Amino acid sequence: MKICIVSKIDAKEPLELAQSVGWELSNLGHEVVYEESTATELGYSGVALESLDADMLLVVGGDGSVLRAVRLMKKQVPVLGINQGQVGFLTDVEREQLTECISGLKLPLKTEERMRISVECSGRDLGAALNEAVIVTLRPAKMLHFTVYSDNQKIDEFRADGLIISTPTGSTAYAMSAGGPIVDPKVEAFLLAPIAPYMLSSRPYLLSVSGELRIEMTSPQKSAILAIDGKDQYETGETATVCIRKAEEPARFVDIGRTFSEKVEQKLRQH
Repeated sequence: MKICIVSKIDAKEPLELAQSVGWELSNLGHEVVYEESTATELGYSGVALESLDADMLLVVGGDGSVLRAVRLMKKQVPVLGINQGQVGFLTDVEREQLTECISGLKLPLKTEERMRISVECSGRDLGAALNEAVIVTLRPAKMLHFTVYSDNQKIDEFRADGLIISTPTGSTAYAMSAGGPIVDPKVEAFLLAPIAPYMLSSRPYLLSVSGELRIEMTSPQKSAILAIDGKDQYETGETATVCIRKAEEPARFVDIGRTFSEKVEQKLRQH
């Protein structure tokens, strides 16, 4: 099996673990390659995630490392995350479970699909998000004005500091902090969560993915940014139309047999 390893590179421990895991996988008979930036830190030649051709991607880091890797891949490869972050909701394997987990890797891999959203801003394609797209004001204490349409039907109009458009996978991230519900990732839906809305009646929505979600932002003299999965940021200007659709290709994760409720119990209720 061909396995690519990508690591968080701003700390020594994840890089050391990535190298030792690579050696262990090679000893088990797997072909191991490293992502470019990880390979550079370790003194190897590497491969680009954008053109990755492998059976599995092993990510050593936290949720941010996983989100970055998934966003960079043009063709989605099954991901297995080794937690070297904090909560690590997308990284299923703790370090003490690592040896047992990788010793059982074989094709075909059992995988779990996670819905992503495609994001377009004023006609510009911004790619896909696994967790969320966030529209937020650039100026503190200056609210934005949003009008939300689902399948061309107006469903709400409100003022708020920002708006989170989340996938079920992202429901345990920023959207949860904004008062949104925890949603099982097997459910396919758009989750909308206003950030600090002006009216108490502005509540989160869980909407069908069967059509297009359109958010019109009109806030004269109040510029905003659109952030995707907490990484890439784009200035929207004072007016913008953001269109959200279900992405054609979902993210794929290696299924190691842990249920969603078990993850919620371990990752959220015990921290």
